[in-house]
Amino acid sequence: MRILMVCLGNICRSPMADGWLRHRIQEKGLPIEVDSAGTANYHVGEQPDPRMRKFAKETGVSIDSLRARQFVVADFDSFDRIFVMDKSNLANVLRLARNEADKAKVALYLNELFPGEDREVPDPYYGNEHDFRHVIELLDTTTNAFLRNAGFNS
Repeated sequence: MRILMVCLGNICRSPMADGWLRHRIQEKGLPIEVDSAGTANYHVGEQPDPRMRKFAKETGVSIDSLRARQFVVADFDSFDRIFVMDKSNLANVLRLARNEADKAKVALYLNELFPGEDREVPDPYYGNEHDFRHVIELLDTTTNAFLRNAGFNS
């Protein structure tokens, strides 16, 4: 199984979602590959936001090795599931879909935790320490829900 996490710049939410899933995969030895991307090209090649890296490390998850990249149409071929962090990025990814099969791979990540509610992972970029910590906790809980939903019994 190959999973892609997507947000706007690929420096806060999607690398943290990527990091949590990688962390759980390593803990449990699961057959899942994960990556992350942004729908915009603002930060291509950059490490995740320093604040996100700092707070991630405090929870035992390092995302220092990740580098931002932009979502491309070929990602539909490379990944089984594409999780987006908010409705704006959902629309951006769906706009690039070539067919219904591509569209069927795309979902809001928080629907794993709150099925059918179409909730968004808040963007902490312009926020404070509390906002970053809240997103990290939310992504951790959602990662556990995803693994349960996918039959990996997190």
